[in-house]
Amino acid sequence: MVFYKDERLALFIDGSNLYSATRMLGFDIDYKRVLSLFAARGRLVRAFYYTALVEDHEYSPIRPLIDWLDYNGYTMVTKPTKEFTDSTGRRKIKGNMDIELAVDAMEMAPHVQHIVIFSGDGDFRRLVEALQRRGVRVSVVSTVRTSPPMVADELRRQADAFIELQDLMPHIMRDHGGRDAGRPAQASEADEESYEPA
Repeated sequence: MVFYKDERLALFIDGSNLYSATRMLGFDIDYKRVLSLFAARGRLVRAFYYTALVEDHEYSPIRPLIDWLDYNGYTMVTKPTKEFTDSTGRRKIKGNMDIELAVDAMEMAPHVQHIVIFSGDGDFRRLVEALQRRGVRVSVVSTVRTSPPMVADELRRQADAFIELQDLMPHIMRDHGGRDAGRPAQASEADEESYEPA
């Protein structure tokens, strides 16, 4: 990873995409360790976390995670999911946060030198290109070590740097040995896997 101590940086985490990647790699994230890792690499200005919420349920299993992140240094960006029935009659939940992430990244561009996007979604290629035209370096965190790879090739090529998520694992993995895990239990993210990207 190429980071400079004096550069201002911001993290943009696509919650459902990151959850899918870590699940395929078989580990849980300690979100305190994520902040510590990047704060040690530069001047961390902001860490955004994006997720959609199912709001018509009395209790959302992802709510404890959202509350924990909100109280522990993350800027939470949420919106309600949309429910629809597909052509086969199956009920689907849609919770795409791409526009919110892209708008926030463009708004942060004048205030940072480096943006780290935790997502492998190829739709972000144009965002990365636009940020680069504004003089911002962009690193993408995802994985090619799953089958199929979680990162789109065009996004990986466009980024200034690609950071393999599995290589970060020793630095951001949640310790299941009983100490403060830096987030609620993984089960609180159960809703993440049900979202259909748009």
